[in-house]
Amino acid sequence: MLQRLFFLLIVRPLVLIVIGLNIRHRERIPLTGPAIVVSNHNSHLDTLVLMTLLPWRLLPRLRPVAAKDYFFRNRLLAWFAVHIMHIIPLEREILDRHQDPFAACSEALQNGDILILFPEGSRGDPEQLSTFKTGIAHLAKRNPDVPITPIFLHGLGKALPKGEAILVPFFCDVFIGDAVRWSGDRGSFMTSLEQEIKTLAEEGYCPAWE
Repeated sequence: MLQRLFFLLIVRPLVLIVIGLNIRHRERIPLTGPAIVVSNHNSHLDTLVLMTLLPWRLLPRLRPVAAKDYFFRNRLLAWFAVHIMHIIPLEREILDRHQDPFAACSEALQNGDILILFPEGSRGDPEQLSTFKTGIAHLAKRNPDVPITPIFLHGLGKALPKGEAILVPFFCDVFIGDAVRWSGDRGSFMTSLEQEIKTLAEEGYCPAWE
């Protein structure tokens, strides 16, 4: 209930009215889980926008994957991350080699949830694309039948860039690609996924770097 109220009263008006979105290929959005949505990452707004794009009925099943050390650094933020955003906390530093960092992600997919994941790992400089980390490949290999929908977000890094606390209204573009699946080879999979994101950027005449 609290999550729905937060998105209905705050997030949806913010995303749809204050920011404004130009969405290309909305029909490619997954309508059911299990599924994975991956995107470039330049702003805290990215997760909110992606969660708004997906059907309202799926809100309780949307599970952003986020850094545990960042979102669990104090009790209030941890409560918000778990109870409102329903994040799956990910350990960025594995101290125990027997620890499985993707166990919770795979469990969520088995339960029919939709993961939201940023392969760059963290927010980069505004409107610049960083090299993807291979965690998405490990997850795809474990769940080869789960579709992975690539999305390119343009403009959110200017609306609320990393390190800024004041939102600047800036019209944003969302480009949704066709779903891909595990290819059987980590190298080819990563290359294909990065190329999909770059192709979406080029579709809107938005280079993956500016």
